[in-house]
Amino acid sequence: MMFATPMEEYKVNPVAAKAINAFMILHMDHEQNASTSTVRIAGSSQANPYACIAAGVASLWGPAHGGANEAVITMLEQIGTRENVGKFIADVKAKKEGVRLMGFGHRVYKNYDPRAKVMKGLVAQVLKELGVDDPLLGVAQELEKAALSDDYFVQRKLYPNVDYYSGIMLRAIGIPTSMFTAPLVACAPSLRSFLDHCISLRTIDSCEWCVCACVCVLV
Repeated sequence: MMFATPMEEYKVNPVAAKAINAFMILHMDHEQNASTSTVRIAGSSQANPYACIAAGVASLWGPAHGGANEAVITMLEQIGTRENVGKFIADVKAKKEGVRLMGFGHRVYKNYDPRAKVMKGLVAQVLKELGVDDPLLGVAQELEKAALSDDYFVQRKLYPNVDYYSGIMLRAIGIPTSMFTAPLVACAPSLRSFLDHCISLRTIDSCEWCVCACVCVLV
């Protein structure tokens, strides 16, 4: 669907197919995160499933959620080379304006994200088999090494998450960075989960309309 030319035979690269399958499995919905909660809130009003899924995709679009792997690529490009990693680490610790460490930390996993370990090995394998030499992989590996050897990040339980290496792998396959968020991370891996939530909200008689309480504080 992404690379074939209409009316011409197309053979899927088995390396790319394996990588995408693994990517989708690792990114499947496995908790009630922001996008899943958004789908459930929209679905609690008995809204059309298409509308509920669109709401979930909109939530996933943000750089703090589904757009995290795109944000990692942007960060690595700004660092540029391995030699600049030390300065970047120092800027992060100094809380320099506009400098953020992306792809580290997770709301649930307070140690090394097990999905990230799989993705780290997968991205190296995919680049090797496709014959792709992406300098950003070297920058990412050097940054990970520097962060995990620094007590500042270890004490704050900041370890690589599944999004840290996934963007490099998608680039190697030929997927544009602008397509990382909605078509892949949002729609494909999470779609089944979103649909299940919509169906359950329509079939449970006791399901109530979700209402979020807000507390306003005047300063």
